[in-house]
Amino acid sequence: MGIMTRDTSRTATKRPLRRDAERNRQRIIASAREVFRERGMETTLDDVAHHAGLGVGTVYRRFPNKEHLVDAMFADRLEEIGHLITESLDDDDPWQGLQKFLWDSVSLIAEDRGLHDVMLSTAFGQDKVAIARDKVIPLAQELINRAKETGKLRADFEPEDLPILFKMIGAVAEYTHAVAPHQWRRYAALLFDSLRADAATPLPMPALGTLDIQDVMAHWCR
Repeated sequence: MGIMTRDTSRTATKRPLRRDAERNRQRIIASAREVFRERGMETTLDDVAHHAGLGVGTVYRRFPNKEHLVDAMFADRLEEIGHLITESLDDDDPWQGLQKFLWDSVSLIAEDRGLHDVMLSTAFGQDKVAIARDKVIPLAQELINRAKETGKLRADFEPEDLPILFKMIGAVAEYTHAVAPHQWRRYAALLFDSLRADAATPLPMPALGTLDIQDVMAHWCR
C-alpha cells in the first residue's frame, strides 16, 4: 500500500508539470508572434522571454535556438499563404483570383515583419518552414499561368518576380509604418497595375531564374 501511495503521489506531481510546460510553450509562442510581428528576425529569444514574463532559461528549455521557435511559429503562416492561393485558383476568373491572392498576401506581409522575413528568405526556419514554403511554389506557378491564359496578365511576368514584388511592398510598409501605416497600399496598387497586359511596356531585364531567386533568398537576411 505504501509503495502504491508513493507511485500515485509521484504521478500526481508530474502531471501539473507537464501542463505547466505546455502552457509555457503556448505562452512563449503567443508572445513571440507579437514581438516578431513588430521586429522581424531581429528578435532574440531574450526579447521573447522578457515579453512573455518568463525566465530566459524557460524559453531555451522549450526552444534551444531561434530557428526552432521560428519553425513552430511560421510553418502554419506559410500554409495560410498556400490556402490563399488555393482559394484564388478556385475563382472562375483567373485574373481576379490572382489579384485577390496578391492583395491578401501583401496584407499579411505588410502587417507582420516576421512573416515577411520568413516568406522572403530561406535563411530562417527549419524543416517545417521549408516544406510549407516549397508547397507554395507550384501553386503560385499555376495561378500565374492561368492568369496569363486570359491575356490580362503581362506575358513576361514570372513566379520568380513574386518574392521581389513582395519585398518591395514590405520595404514600403516598414519605411512608412511609424507615420502612415497603410501607405503601402498605394504603392501596391501602383505595382499591381503594372502587371496588366494592356499597360505593359518592354522590361529592360528578364526575371531571375529559379536558381538565382533561391540564391537571393538564401543570402538575404536582416
